Amino acid sequence: MQPSNGGEDVLNARRWKRILGKYSTPTRLRSIAELAITALPLIMLWTAAWFTFSLGYAWASLLIAIPASGFLVRLFMIQHDCGHGTFFAGRLANDWVGRIIGVLTLTPYDYWRRTHAIHHATTGNIDRRGIGDVDTLTVREYRALSWWGRLKYRLYRHPLIMFGVGPAYLFLLQQRIPVGLMRNGWQPWASTMATNLAIAVVVAALTWFIGIKAFLLVHLPITLLAATAGVWLFYVQHQFEHTTWERDESWNLHQAALYGSSHYELPVLLRWFTANIGIHHVHHLCSRIPYYRLPRVLRDHPELRDVGHITLLQSFRCVRLVLWDEAQRRLVSFREIRARDFQEAAPNLAAPSS
Repeated sequence: MQPSNGGEDVLNARRWKRILGKYSTPTRLRSIAELAITALPLIMLWTAAWFTFSLGYAWASLLIAIPASGFLVRLFMIQHDCGHGTFFAGRLANDWVGRIIGVLTLTPYDYWRRTHAIHHATTGNIDRRGIGDVDTLTVREYRALSWWGRLKYRLYRHPLIMFGVGPAYLFLLQQRIPVGLMRNGWQPWASTMATNLAIAVVVAALTWFIGIKAFLLVHLPITLLAATAGVWLFYVQHQFEHTTWERDESWNLHQAALYGSSHYELPVLLRWFTANIGIHHVHHLCSRIPYYRLPRVLRDHPELRDVGHITLLQSFRCVRLVLWDEAQRRLVSFREIRARDFQEAAPNLAAPSS
């Protein structure tokens, strides 16, 4: 189901916003249970990875890193809900649970919460890109770049950078300073530096107990796998062919939320590890819904299943979609633009010289 960009679609999106409000109340016991079944297995798996490494079975430690990274991703999703004020009813509980988790996910909670709020407030708005989203150029903007500008953009959007080097850079380096909010006073700095200090204390304590080599070879694979999975999820949530982008004068928050975010339908196990974040169109339309209530929304309102629907297999094709075509109103690939440029140039090349 795709938008026709008419007034009816805007009213429809607003209607869904009102309907979904009834799902926004968290349950304290359920939230505590969700936190426990995520954090405790992560601690156990991390300990098991270190123990097998200490016995000389580094290969087994790497295997254990795979499920451990899944629990770390799920822990990040709990932090995400805390940032929206949806995991617990009280703000104090949300904020402090979010800050503690932020030390484990290498994500300064208060800084991230602000940038993520900007992402929600501007999603799908071409004129307000740049914070909390994947950098995306229009076809016209890309064509206007110099060869060096095009090369940089192509490198940035290359899968090896986007899902290889990029996640490591984002979580290990970029989030150590309040990028994008450096002029917004002391609060982004306080959040970031406090998280950095807590991370340093945890790292120092663990390296003192188990040694720097064991810490790096046990913890780094878990962190990097989780970071890559997190970046992939965020990418697919908005970088699909028939997403929607509008100029500021035509942009509508509710319509952009519903039609500019995907319904990424994953297998049951992956859906659990990613805390239902694939139901992203519903999340963007009503970000106050706890992640464990999102499946109920689809059960009660099955007509929402087809909006922005992408399967796991289909999602791999999204990697090649890198530019927004304002004329066709969809994301396109470099290859498609190159073929189009060749077709436009062909008549001129074939014309006889006078």
